[in-house]
Amino acid sequence: MHINITKSETGNNKGSSSQLVAYLEKENRLAEKLDQYHQLEYWFSHDRHNIQPYEVRQGIDNNLAKLSKDDAKFFLINISPSEKELLYLKERYGTEGAKIYLKNYANLVMDAYARNFKRNGIDGNKDLVYYGKLEENRYYTYKDLEVRKGKAIKGGIKPGEQMHVQIIVSRKDASNSIKLSPLNNSKGKMLPIVKRSGNLTELHLSSYPKLYLTRYLIMTGRSKNLLSTLIR
Repeated sequence: MHINITKSETGNNKGSSSQLVAYLEKENRLAEKLDQYHQLEYWFSHDRHNIQPYEVRQGIDNNLAKLSKDDAKFFLINISPSEKELLYLKERYGTEGAKIYLKNYANLVMDAYARNFKRNGIDGNKDLVYYGKLEENRYYTYKDLEVRKGKAIKGGIKPGEQMHVQIIVSRKDASNSIKLSPLNNSKGKMLPIVKRSGNLTELHLSSYPKLYLTRYLIMTGRSKNLLSTLIR
C-alpha cells in the first residue's frame, strides 16, 4: 500500500478545485460515451457514498475562510494498493466488494490523517472536509518511458490491476476555522507519519499507529505476518 500527498493532479491548488474535480471525472465521462447504461462512480466521504461533482466543488471552494490567494486551498491524497493487494481483495470479496473495502479503508486513512495533526477539535475524519473518488485505471502520461519510446500512447490505459482512490481534502477543517496542512512547513504538520521525497509528501502505511493496521487486518482478514509482507 502506497499513499502520497500532492498539491494537485492538475498542478494548482491555490484556486478553485473545479479543474481537479473535472479531471477526476474522466472515467465517468469515458464510460458514458461507451455505454449509456453504465453506473456512475460517485464521490464519497465518511458519511456519504453518492456525492455529485458539483457538491465536491462547492464543499472545497466554500471552505476557505481567512486563506489568502497564495495559500493552498486543498491537497490531493492518492491511495494505491499493490497489485497483490488488489488481487487478494478481488479474490476474497469480488470486484464490487473490493471497491467497497477500498473506500472504507480510505475513510480510515482520513481518520488517521486527521488524528495525526494532534490539534484540539480535530478528532477524526468527521472534522475534515474531504471527498474521495475511486478509479479503476491509470493512464499513460508524457512522463512515462513507454510513451517516450513510442510503446504506448498518452492517455492509454496502463495494464494490470490499477484500482486506487484519489481524495481531495480541504486546507481548512469542517468548522472552516482551523488550517491543516500535511506539508512539513506547516504549523499543523504530520511529522510522525510523513517523509519528504522530492516534490511529494509520502505516507507509508507501516508508519501509521497500530490501531489503523489492526483495522486494516480486520477489513481484509489477513494475518499480521502476511500483512507485513504485502503492504509497503
